[in-house]
Amino acid sequence: MGADIKAFTGQITDIDLRQLRIFKTVVDCGGFAAAEVELNISRPAISVAISDLESRLKMVLCQRGRSGFVLTDEGRGVYDSIMQLFASMETFKFQVSSLHTTLTGDLNIGISDNLVTMKHMTISMALAELKKVGPKVDINITMAPPMDIERGVIDGQLHVGVVPSVRQLPSVEYQHLYEEDSYLYCGHTHPLFSLAPLNKTDIVAHDTVVSSYAQTPQVKAMENQFNTTAHSSDREGLAFLILTGAYIGFLPSHFADQWLKQGKLKTLLPEEFHYRTAYAAITRKGARPNRVVDTLMAQLSKS
Repeated sequence: MGADIKAFTGQITDIDLRQLRIFKTVVDCGGFAAAEVELNISRPAISVAISDLESRLKMVLCQRGRSGFVLTDEGRGVYDSIMQLFASMETFKFQVSSLHTTLTGDLNIGISDNLVTMKHMTISMALAELKKVGPKVDINITMAPPMDIERGVIDGQLHVGVVPSVRQLPSVEYQHLYEEDSYLYCGHTHPLFSLAPLNKTDIVAHDTVVSSYAQTPQVKAMENQFNTTAHSSDREGLAFLILTGAYIGFLPSHFADQWLKQGKLKTLLPEEFHYRTAYAAITRKGARPNRVVDTLMAQLSKS
């Protein structure tokens, strides 16, 4: 640690904020290697930033070495404080923006992948209406797995999320949007594509790719019947593997429809292999009122 680093006295500088963000990203990513990609800076630069932060705070935040990255007790406490600090900064931005008569400010919204092909177009229509009433609102969309979106809403990094409502978190408010149907598919080069009649026993024996999303117990029970040999964190990954002709797997019908019409996919026993997923818009419970968020949520309830 550098001896010329001034000890922290309570005043947070821009340099402090940068180092705190770097430390938070390292913790979120589980280590320096993954954070290097996320931050787009070198590992030595990350190490220097963490060391300088430790010198300024006069505490050891983490252990790093061959055994891996491990937070100390002080590091866990600092991380929790960082989350509170950043959430408070977002609250300040919202409070200031709400003072304007014109609807202004940021909207950070996280959306689960591949919902744009939903026929309802609920999210697109709500964002279009928000743009009409708040043309100066800066909309930032993050496409991510549901768990990342839930975490972003809870820690204040995201104002609104759109996720499958397969579980109810106590710190989150849920507003139902719509339901999505998923069916089992194979690609046009898969042996099942030209096979008729189809047999359930034969189908479940084939290599299957499943989503790593959280699922309801009913969906998990259905997936457990299959010979799972691959996983994907998003539906586009599922489609990639199903279209190889080497795997079968479940896809939302609205997403699969484009390949179904082209003859590149086939639905397998739709009466047997089918499930429905409810989607909800989520916000952090107890969050301060915000005109931008309130306007979007009102539009979502109308769409």
